[in-house]
Amino acid sequence: MLDYYERRAAEYERIYRRPERQDELRVLEAELATAFAGRSVLELACGTGWWTPHGARDARRWLATDLNPGPLAVARAKPVPPSVEWRLGDATDFTHLGDERFDGAFAGCWCSHLERARWAPWLQALHTRLEPGARVMLLDNTFVPGRSTPIARTDAQGDTWQRRRLDDGSEHEILKNYPTREEAVAAAGTRARDLLWTEREHFWVLTYTLA
Repeated sequence: MLDYYERRAAEYERIYRRPERQDELRVLEAELATAFAGRSVLELACGTGWWTPHGARDARRWLATDLNPGPLAVARAKPVPPSVEWRLGDATDFTHLGDERFDGAFAGCWCSHLERARWAPWLQALHTRLEPGARVMLLDNTFVPGRSTPIARTDAQGDTWQRRRLDDGSEHEILKNYPTREEAVAAAGTRARDLLWTEREHFWVLTYTLA
């Protein structure tokens, strides 16, 4: 996965230029800005930083983290609000944060790359880094028949995998899960309040407040 996204950094944002996604993207970008106004937010697996300037528009602080230096270099070159900080960091390991706490968290197109069995433990670990009342937004792809990359196989644990080819000719098998509303809500756990699941044609969004 790390090698794939490092190689893909220069071509990644083509997916956001697809004409059929434009109206939906504008709605999501506006919702993201509103959701985190005035908050100190941890963004996980920011990649090339497509969502970062939108979420950080009115945020008090926005710490965008990613484990891959290639995509993060693309992100750093973008114009962003002064609240944005960039940091190399693993989205599954929060030790690099020290004792920092946040009242917001965002992950865009990241949860789908986690095994289903890890969704709940990962969110529970994230919640330990958040203040009571923190707002969480998870955003990811829906599967669109005929447009999404086909599922190549489903493993014994129920995780789904795709075969992808990059411009350099390399082929990669990538974990890509598509949760249902019920799965996503269950993973959020008992501390999640005011849950809102929105599923559009190309993306789903789950937002909630942490008790």
